Amino acid sequence: MEIRHSTEDDLHRIMKIYEYARRFMAEHGNPNQWGPTNWPPEELIRSDIAEGNSYVCICEGRIVGTFFFKQGKDIEPTYHSIEDGAWLDDSAYGVIHRLAGDGTVNGIGKCCIEWAFKQCGHLRVDTHGDNRVMQNLLEKSGFHYCGII
Repeated sequence: MEIRHSTEDDLHRIMKIYEYARRFMAEHGNPNQWGPTNWPPEELIRSDIAEGNSYVCICEGRIVGTFFFKQGKDIEPTYHSIEDGAWLDDSAYGVIHRLAGDGTVNGIGKCCIEWAFKQCGHLRVDTHGDNRVMQNLLEKSGFHYCGII
């Protein structure tokens, strides 16, 4: 699978992937994370693309997944406060958000996490309490529960 920066030309396909992801999440016990607000909004994805933080996953010439990735020190404001736990360290990190696939290819999440880890060696990822699919992926990928943000 190839991972590359998203472009404006990818926007329609990205939004279709998020549409599929909202249905998938609702069908798997997580209707509230993205569904009620039709998350993520197109304006946010346009901003992610413009800032170079939006990526797509390509398989056999087709976009099959998408995610947000950014790396640095203190790049995620919501991570400044953590309850019922603590971060493992305070070094620079990469953050993944809005990870979604179109349902046609298995292993997109694992591939994205492995790719992101190769970029920086330290990742932080958060998810909704009802998102058991993502929680299972994170656990299988070696992540440790650090607390509630």
